[in-house]
Amino acid sequence: MKLDDDDFSLFGLPQRQTQDRAAIDASWKALQAQVHPDRFAAQGAAAQRLSAQWAMRVNEAHQRLRDPLKRAAYLCELRGVPLQIHENTRMPTAFLMEQMAWREALDDAQGLAEVEALDAEVATRERELLAEVQGLLDADTDMAAATAAAAQQVRALMFIHRFRSDLDRRLEALGQ
Repeated sequence: MKLDDDDFSLFGLPQRQTQDRAAIDASWKALQAQVHPDRFAAQGAAAQRLSAQWAMRVNEAHQRLRDPLKRAAYLCELRGVPLQIHENTRMPTAFLMEQMAWREALDDAQGLAEVEALDAEVATRERELLAEVQGLLDADTDMAAATAAAAQQVRALMFIHRFRSDLDRRLEALGQ
């Protein structure tokens, strides 16, 4: 184990989007058992500091690997296709129109049923895009082109994730 290993290597997992959540969690627990600072209490401050760094590194990797969107973004970065979410905000026109329609629908929603229906629609679209990203990142075709296409879909998923947060706040305000 090296601190600069990628998350997949650290967890002993293949570098793929498709992952078994139970395997990720089991690897995390096993790694935490190895590096937890309490195990190094008798070895002095330096050993505890190093252990704390390891524990933090393992927790960060776990957070990235267990979340399909974060995992996809991380895979794109590992494969040399940075998302550039602040510099590259270009999206296909159809996606932008879809986003505008959702925003308008949320603004116009009069009650719980309308917001829940919109939430269900957006959740379905999110699942579809995640499946597309998984197919692209796990494809055995031209990895560079597939990763570039996946990166665009990941950026779209980030927009959807933010919108879903808005939907959650609206649902909470309506008593759900």
